[in-house]
Amino acid sequence: MDDLRIGRLLRALRLRRGWRQVDLALAAGVSQSLISLIERGHLARLSVDTVRRVFAAVDARYEGTIAWRGGAIDRLLDERHAALVGAAASELRDAGWQVELEVTFNVYGDRGSIDILGLRRDRGQALVVEVKTELTSIEETLRRLDVKARLVPGLVQDRFGWQPLTRSRLLVVQDSTRNRRRVAAHMASLGAALPGRSVAVRRWLRDPEGRLSGLRSLSQTNPRGPRSGSRVEWGPRRPDSPSRATRVGR
Repeated sequence: MDDLRIGRLLRALRLRRGWRQVDLALAAGVSQSLISLIERGHLARLSVDTVRRVFAAVDARYEGTIAWRGGAIDRLLDERHAALVGAAASELRDAGWQVELEVTFNVYGDRGSIDILGLRRDRGQALVVEVKTELTSIEETLRRLDVKARLVPGLVQDRFGWQPLTRSRLLVVQDSTRNRRRVAAHMASLGAALPGRSVAVRRWLRDPEGRLSGLRSLSQTNPRGPRSGSRVEWGPRRPDSPSRATRVGR
């Protein structure tokens, strides 16, 4: 098990309890900065005993791998992803889209699955939605999103019997402080590849004109944002004109 995954698992276990990093630090008798190190995957400089003590505070056991509740640890991450997929799918359905989940493909060596495939036959639209609870490799995420968008016309033709006129891309990321920092650190590449943001994305979903390349922050429990009535925008504020909300081409 690699260090980044260990960090993600610790964060998932902490959030499951509703704890902040400082709460876990107090329970484990360590500093908040040490919790941050582990969650970011920087274990090399830490002793095994220290890491064990931190995981013990969330009722897990560390022995190079993580043991929790009889092997349920992998399901914990899966449950978070499934909840976010469900929130995103509900938003699409509410906007009038046909929603297909976990659409698998294997085309000339490109294989995998599309988290959410949104279809609007009346508008000739196919929307590829990639869902991430954690942003890890930005470049790989964008590359895979491009591959799926490239393949989707053939998938729609083969499985649903019609050819989309337009294919769009949407990256849905769970709203969290960590993901906000990742987006800010990679705004140049993300802003160029996915210029549409949350408000423009919601408007486009209701009236899908043109091609969308967008990034949407989403809470698992509240599709409109992490707090009722709040408006979440990642990155610089942009004018609300359609030319800035969508990107044609690619």
